[in-house]
Amino acid sequence: MLKGQAHKLEPVVLIGAKGLTDEVVAEIALALKAHELIKVRAPGHDRKERAGIFRQIPARTGSEIVQEVGKVLVLYRKREAD
Repeated sequence: MLKGQAHKLEPVVLIGAKGLTDEVVAEIALALKAHELIKVRAPGHDRKERAGIFRQIPARTGSEIVQEVGKVLVLYRKREAD
């Protein structure tokens, strides 16, 4: 179900050449707070480096990996009740 919902989404966070910095993690967390389901793209990294980056994100943001396709990672984190 989440994969289907994510299909139409565009990446909202791009991981640049500096990798998974604290600023990027904060941006991912903010996007998850606003949207619950997001795509993150890491265009400038080789496969091994990208896999390492993608594996760190859930632990640092409290999210779950829904899907990983090439350079794009789909993440989900249930929105906190206000």
